[in-house]
Amino acid sequence: MILAASEPSITVTGHAWAPFISPMGEPFRARTVQDDTLAMWFTRADRNRDGSLTPDEMRADADRFFATLDSDGDGEIDPDELIHYEWEVAPDIQVNSRVKRAPGEVARDPRPLNVEKDRAEGDLDPQRPRTLYKGLQGGARYALLNIPEPVAAADADFNRAITLAEFRQAAAERFQLLDRSRQGRLTLQQLETARIALRAPRPGADRRDAPDTRYGNPLPAGD
Repeated sequence: MILAASEPSITVTGHAWAPFISPMGEPFRARTVQDDTLAMWFTRADRNRDGSLTPDEMRADADRFFATLDSDGDGEIDPDELIHYEWEVAPDIQVNSRVKRAPGEVARDPRPLNVEKDRAEGDLDPQRPRTLYKGLQGGARYALLNIPEPVAAADADFNRAITLAEFRQAAAERFQLLDRSRQGRLTLQQLETARIALRAPRPGADRRDAPDTRYGNPLPAGD
C-alpha cells in the first residue's frame, strides 16, 4: 500500500525500561521517565479508590489477569498459555534475560572482575549469563515478592495447569506475605517499602550457601 503524500509517517518508539511485575505476574511498563509502574498497578487494583488494597481487591485483580491469560476460556492456564505468558506477555521474567533499569535510572559501574575469588567459588564461566540482581532471579527482580515465575508458581498441585481456584489461592497467600502487620489492607507506601526491602543487601549474600530469608519461593540453588 502506498501512503498519500499528506499522510504522516508512523513512528514507533520503544523503551528498554524495567517493568513492574505485579504479585500475580502482570507486567506494567513505563512510557515516560515520570511513570511509576508500581503505582500504575496499585491504581488499577484499588477498585474503590480508597488508597488501600484489600484481599478481595487482590483476588479481583487476580481474576482479571487470569482471564487475559486463559485465552481459550476453559478455566485454566494450560502449558501453551503459560509459554505465551513467559515469552510474549512477560519475557522479562525469564531467568536468562538481562536485568533492565527503571526509567531514569543511571547505569551502575559493572562489578570489577576478581579472578581469584571467582575461580575459588567456581564462578569463572564466561558463558554463564549474568542473571542475578542482588540474588533475585526472573520476575522477582521487578516485583514485591521473591517469586521468579509468579504464574507458574500458582500451580499448587504441579499438574502443569493453573485453575482459577489455584490462582485465587495464590493471590490470597501473596497478600498475606505482603501484609506483614496483619491489618487486612495494603497501602502504596507499604508496597514501596516492601520493594525496597526485597532489594536490600542481605548479610552473607556474597556466600553461595547463605540462606535467603526473603519472602517468596526463589529458584533452587544450582549444584
